[in-house]
Amino acid sequence: MKARFLLLAPCLLLLLSPTLRAHEAATEMADAATVWLTSLTDQQKARAVYPIESDEHEIWYFVPKPFEGEGMRKGLPLKDMRPEQRHLAYALLSSALSHHGFATAMEIMSLEQVLWELENENPRRDTLMYYLTLFGQPGGKAWGWRFEGHHLALNFTVSEGKLVSNAPNFFGSNPAELREGPRAGLRVLAREEDVARDLVKSLAPEQSEKAILADKTPKDILTKAETTVTPLEARGIAYRDLQPEQQTKLRDLIGVYLHRARAEVADQKWQKIEKAGLDGIVFTWIGGTEKGEAHYYRVQGPNFLLEYANTQNNANHVHSVWRDFQGDFGRDLLREHYQAYHQAELKGLTK
Repeated sequence: MKARFLLLAPCLLLLLSPTLRAHEAATEMADAATVWLTSLTDQQKARAVYPIESDEHEIWYFVPKPFEGEGMRKGLPLKDMRPEQRHLAYALLSSALSHHGFATAMEIMSLEQVLWELENENPRRDTLMYYLTLFGQPGGKAWGWRFEGHHLALNFTVSEGKLVSNAPNFFGSNPAELREGPRAGLRVLAREEDVARDLVKSLAPEQSEKAILADKTPKDILTKAETTVTPLEARGIAYRDLQPEQQTKLRDLIGVYLHRARAEVADQKWQKIEKAGLDGIVFTWIGGTEKGEAHYYRVQGPNFLLEYANTQNNANHVHSVWRDFQGDFGRDLLREHYQAYHQAELKGLTK
């Protein structure tokens, strides 16, 4: 019996350890990225691949961009891929996201067709104008990739065979709720709204005085598409000032954002949040608390920020984002990697 347990122990450790399973995520991403890359022509590769140390690695947008000429996104759009290459691009995207996260991403992209119809066949709307970009060599010491277009911006960085960052990650929805047509009633980012509203409406009057800052909402998320973010004003209600059932609601809200990624990546990130301390997490709400009213909220901890705004188009247009104060684009670990690499290179030259 003891021998059988010893044989099973490594397998159980692999199943239970988010860190070990996060290595598996990085491996699957590298495999999927390599397959996609090998399917490209030389001309496509020239558009799709940048060095990991390039400035382009930390540039991101979630707004519509021109499809040609000045200001267009970098990378290779789905529109300029052959059908089989698009399938391989979707396979790479699915290697990084949970089932729900992948489905949400696909639904966000599909809304471009809705906007195309609502805006009299506006040429700026196209479900295939989402761009895939690689940084470095998949499976190398340090590499990354980006999948981006209107209302969807996902960034991933891998170092030493481990996924070290999946931020910034941005999900948006316009319309937030489809109110007519065959898909009437669809709310792509329903949980981002409903779980937060459930929390704010559970607050007692004295708690609401702390959590709800104002009636007038900002026009958008405050951090926009900045490359680097620092903590915002820490006004709101702290985790430690919530009742146990409200604390559960706040953890559930954080989980909505974390579990856009595959489970082991979300679990590993949650461990970092717990280690930094839950008591320091602050929930902030601005605007109305009833469905259909413009509203904004954020959850800020020692090492992360999530923001949500539903203020545009008569409160039917959602922007939501996750940022890591130190870990966006994996910049800190990459900096350590570069420093170690260059130090080793200098030592080699001085021998």
